[in-house]
Parts: sequence; structure tokens; C-alpha cells
Amino acid sequence: MSRALDIPAANGTIDAHLFTPADAKGPLPAVVLFTDIGGLRPCYHHKAQRIADNGYAVLMPNIYYRDARGAVVPEGRSFRDPEVRPTLFDYAGHLTPEAQSRDFAALLACLDQEAEFAAGKIGVVGYCMTGAFALRMAAEHPGRVAAAAGFHSARLAEVDDPASPVHVVGNIQGRVYLGHADQDELLPPEQIARMDEALSRAGVHFTTELFKGATHGFTARDAPSWDGAADALHHRRIAQLLEETL
Repeated sequence: MSRALDIPAANGTIDAHLFTPADAKGPLPAVVLFTDIGGLRPCYHHKAQRIADNGYAVLMPNIYYRDARGAVVPEGRSFRDPEVRPTLFDYAGHLTPEAQSRDFAALLACLDQEAEFAAGKIGVVGYCMTGAFALRMAAEHPGRVAAAAGFHSARLAEVDDPASPVHVVGNIQGRVYLGHADQDELLPPEQIARMDEALSRAGVHFTTELFKGATHGFTARDAPSWDGAADALHHRRIAQLLEETL
């Protein structure tokens, strides 16, 4: 069960989708789901509904609303196509930490206003580049975010990157789960270690797990990197994290 909604934000109107279980009764704990770099598309609608079916109201915003409404990747094309990638990288370049912060505020205001969402703590999940978004949202709103998860996250702890979330995770008060592909060129072992060290030093309750044999994008059903077993495990990990925190 899903419906579209428009969310007023500092930089425009965020087009988003709200997912609930088919038999939903009353407000449910809220989860924000950020798509990977490919943006809104069927495989992420499927992800959001699977999370919702466990008893949550899931908000999935269009991260590229500043530049385009709805799906960004044309039907029948892939975000990996060389004709598509430059557009996505251009749009992604607008998602600075400051822009993300403004969007987080708008999304939280939506959670407070829409009847499907219960008041109180929330969860947030990100993929690829938005694994960093989930960590940043948890760091900027520590009293609100009870759980943050990232899967096949990209560039979480690059050396000399002032925009890296590794610099802010010390503010997180909720639980963190990071599921990494053990063959991910966008998050090499040294960055995983650097992020783990930052979380540990800050006393954050976190779990890091390597998905053996998986590559970047292992949860994306529309990508050649999709790994059915790893994808199923990622859903079990989300379900466990949310059950224990929300």
C-alpha cells in the first residue's frame, strides 16, 4: 500500500512515496528510506514495501527533487549506462551536507504531520551514496533517530574529505548497522576500518558486517551486481534492527 505526497522544503517540493502494510491500523513507527544513486524506481518501491510490511510507515523521498520529479533513469535504461551516469553524477553533486540537512528537516516535519506516522523515534536506511545520508541524519538528529543502516555504502571515510560522515558520527545516539560488500571498490577496507574506529571511539552502539562474495549494489534487483542471498540477508538485518529499536 503506497501513496504519493509532496513535501515542502527549503529548496522546493520533495516528491515522495509513503508505504504502509495493507492491513495498517493507526499510526506506525516511521522509517525514512533513501534510494541509491539511481533514484526512484521499481526495485526501491519493492524495498520500501517489504520494510513497511513488517509494521512500519516508510517514507521514500526523491533525493533529486531539485533537478527532476519522479524517476530519473529512463524506462528500459540503467543507472550504469554511460549516457545516464553523467546526469546522475551532476544531480548528486547538488546534495552537499548543507543541502542534506535542509532536506532532513523537511522530512522530519512531514513525519510529524502525516497521520500514518507515529510520534517518537524513527529509523533511517540508505544505500550506496545515501548510506552516508543515513549516518548524517542520525548525527544531526540524535534525539530522534533510533536506528540508522547503510548497505553497500560508498566513500564513508575518505582521507582529507571534509564532507565525510566520519567526522560527525560521534554525535549519534541511536544504533548503527553497516552492511558492506567485501568486494566493494567504492568502500575499500581502509575506509571501513576508519569508520569503525570513529564509531567505536565515540561509543556508538554499532555493527559492521561484510557480505561475503558481494559487490557494490548487491541489493539492487535491477543491477547485474544483485545478489539474491545477500539481498535477502539485508532485509533480515533491517527487520532485526528496527524491531530492536522501534
